[in-house]
Amino acid sequence: MATPLSENLHLALDTLRSHKLRSALTILGVFVGVVTLMAIGSILTGLNQSFTNEMKSFGTNTIFVYKFQPGIHVGRLTPQELNRPPISQHDIDEVESFCSACQAVSPQVFRDVGEYGGTPDQAVRKGHVVASIQFSGAMPNYPVVMNRTLGAGRFFTPIENRHHQMVIVLGTTLAQDLFPRTPDPIGGHINVNGNSFRVIGVFAPQNMAGNDQQDLAAIIPYDSFRKIYANAREHFFAATAKPGELQQAIDEIRIALRRSRHDQWNQPDSFGYATADSIIKQFHDITSEVALIIVVVASIGMLIGGVGVMNIMLVSVTERTREIGVRKAIGARRTDIIQQFLAEAVTLTGLGGLLGIAGGWLISLLINVLLPKLPSSIPLWAMYLGFGAAVSVGLFFGVYPAVKAAKLNPIEALRYE
Repeated sequence: MATPLSENLHLALDTLRSHKLRSALTILGVFVGVVTLMAIGSILTGLNQSFTNEMKSFGTNTIFVYKFQPGIHVGRLTPQELNRPPISQHDIDEVESFCSACQAVSPQVFRDVGEYGGTPDQAVRKGHVVASIQFSGAMPNYPVVMNRTLGAGRFFTPIENRHHQMVIVLGTTLAQDLFPRTPDPIGGHINVNGNSFRVIGVFAPQNMAGNDQQDLAAIIPYDSFRKIYANAREHFFAATAKPGELQQAIDEIRIALRRSRHDQWNQPDSFGYATADSIIKQFHDITSEVALIIVVVASIGMLIGGVGVMNIMLVSVTERTREIGVRKAIGARRTDIIQQFLAEAVTLTGLGGLLGIAGGWLISLLINVLLPKLPSSIPLWAMYLGFGAAVSVGLFFGVYPAVKAAKLNPIEALRYE
């Protein structure tokens, strides 16, 4: 008669209790593999969610255009890309006049690389210095096109832009760094690259984990920027498509830019463009590759744990040779012995898997507490994969010891001392 599963499980737990230290060391490899999978899975899930929310906040009908491909760059730029001329004001004017599917176009201009010796943009106020800020000039429709909201104050008006007013709107982090003891920085003055500006607004925080560039933004009127930096040529622009006309807007932008930039018919675009959805897909592709690498690394830990399981099971077979002989003598079949030892191996690795999942949940909780901008959570696929892999390791590496135990001669086993 076959041994019930519950009895095999009970025998397996008794074995674990009688060899606590040895069992703990055995499942350590499985635990490390699973907890690594859980922790990385939770971090990647949090990054994906945070990045997706960030990009969707710009709007699904927004198109970003720059001389390089907007988004996440992996690897070096090609010589053709490095030699591309900047997007010019003439290019943007052509898009505005040609793109009938575009609801609005909003350019941004940046200081050319190399000006002032290539030093980063710097903001100063009463001894507080913030380097590497995101300093640019933008049109009054910037908040609408980029879907940015003001946490305090207001954005500049077309009249302020036309009259080159020295006003500025700051990102949340930059405002806090420059005005640490001032609850309301509106009306205050700061100095950027030697020029004085009056603060008229502060953006609401972006709340994106690991990337506070937008919260370090310092934006002044477009015409004011061009007056200060007459030779500035580095342009970026965003365009919002009319509802349901996103693809038509992209096509018209490409036609206008290729014509304006004199791209030959047999040459690639001399510019890059992207939408929120395409950048999100690119980011997800990268994190998926990272997840695959982590699965491989975690598998190595489980493999080490599996070897340990096989070793402990072989030792267990030797120690319990007499017990096996007794069981066979009273009618236990080979399948009963195999089931018993496989149950012990699976219990070992399954327990390591459960502890790894618990450890992963703890790490995810700590991430949420310490990094509130990163909405970490354990994905179901990581839990299923981790526990399934742990059980599979026990089954695979427990087969040989179980078969060896089942093949023991009952008479010789009973004589074993």
